[in-house]
Amino acid sequence: MCAMPKQQTTHIATSNAEDVFIRGESLCKQLLGQLSFTEMIYFQMLGKRPTSAQTRVIDGCLVALMEHGLTPSVIASRLIYTSAPEAMQAAVAAGLMGVGSLFAGTMDGCGQLLKRLVASSDVSNEARVIAEEHRSSRTALPGFGHPEHKPDDPRSLRLLELAKAEGVHGEHCAALERLGTAVDSVYGKHITINATGAIAALLLDAQVPAEILRGFALIARCAGLVGHIHEEQHKPALLPLWEGARAAVPYSEG
Repeated sequence: MCAMPKQQTTHIATSNAEDVFIRGESLCKQLLGQLSFTEMIYFQMLGKRPTSAQTRVIDGCLVALMEHGLTPSVIASRLIYTSAPEAMQAAVAAGLMGVGSLFAGTMDGCGQLLKRLVASSDVSNEARVIAEEHRSSRTALPGFGHPEHKPDDPRSLRLLELAKAEGVHGEHCAALERLGTAVDSVYGKHITINATGAIAALLLDAQVPAEILRGFALIARCAGLVGHIHEEQHKPALLPLWEGARAAVPYSEG
């Protein structure tokens, strides 16, 4: 175990009366007006500027993650906002709590599988092992399957096309496609690679660490939730959602 320093430090940011400094660069003189929001995300997190290709791929991932209709996180945000309209931050926070291992945040699990594949000496065999493990245990395979987008998720197809066009289609994207082939073989049917599966591969190939993949879902969904809250302000959905829930789940004694 590494010894803890006597005084911990941060490499991210500091400020004085004249400016803010992020990763050693002036916010006002070197970053504002020079970096896009997507570039700034990468720079603040990783301490280096992304290439133009990495920026376009990451931007595509954020756009793909931002919206998918009345998902659980959106419903949570709308309900909390209507309950506490004075606290928009509480409504956004409620929605972000729903970005997890089953909805929107599954790039975490897929990313770990892709790292395992890339580290293997026989990717095709390891892909089949992974598929068999999940099929035999009847556990969800992160990054695969979608209740609506069949036979293929159009978002993942477009994202993988984008990665190829930008030259960011690397070993993790290739591993994802190998895993897709193995999954179809083991399950005896075609199971789509969903958007979070493609996003895991693209972000890893853009040199985003696996441990912060879900953070990109949080960033994108945060913007989407603000949009839904704005709509809730003008077209409230609380009453039909509430009535729909009561009708769908009636009371029963016992």
